[in-house]
Amino acid sequence: MAVVDIKNLEGKSVGQMELSDAVFGARVNPHLLHETVRWYLATQRAGTHKTKGRGEVAGSGRKLWRQKGTGRARVGSIRSSIWRKGGTVHGPQPRSYGYRLPRKVFLGALRSALSAKLADQKLTVVEGWQLESHKTKPFRQVLDRLDGETRTILLVELAGNRNLELASRNLEGVKLVAPHALQPYDLLRHDRLMLSKQSAVRLGTVLG
Repeated sequence: MAVVDIKNLEGKSVGQMELSDAVFGARVNPHLLHETVRWYLATQRAGTHKTKGRGEVAGSGRKLWRQKGTGRARVGSIRSSIWRKGGTVHGPQPRSYGYRLPRKVFLGALRSALSAKLADQKLTVVEGWQLESHKTKPFRQVLDRLDGETRTILLVELAGNRNLELASRNLEGVKLVAPHALQPYDLLRHDRLMLSKQSAVRLGTVLG
């Protein structure tokens, strides 16, 4: 099992813990990561695009001229799609782009992403996020002590830490998620992963 240091909010090592090999030492599968990111981005699409059909555009429904004898092409409505300002044929309509992703694929991608972070030495385990204040500036200083060079950081902490939620939400490049809401896309998008000790244990138990 991989052994990592546990750091406090001062950036000092206060102990060590073992991480599950099944979760943090798995083989990285790029195909699973690709499929999961593709699925995640598809589910995020709004799908609210809309064009008006023949029955929705403004205009009378009467026949413009008689069928025969005028020498012109027959026409039934001014709202025809071949006319200017007419309806759109086969245009985009509101729909969902989401689709079902097998749970085994998702879990495999999550293990691959976590293992990649540990292999690249971009995973930090924090003893706990016991912040004295909800202010952003002191929290930014805490992050700088833990890892001052990283611009994008993903924080994983159990729900209910109000000070952490308020202090982190206004920092560019910093995102806070709960262990049950962790996505492979977020792990790939952020350079540094910071787990609380409790979150690391929870992920090792659930995913293992």
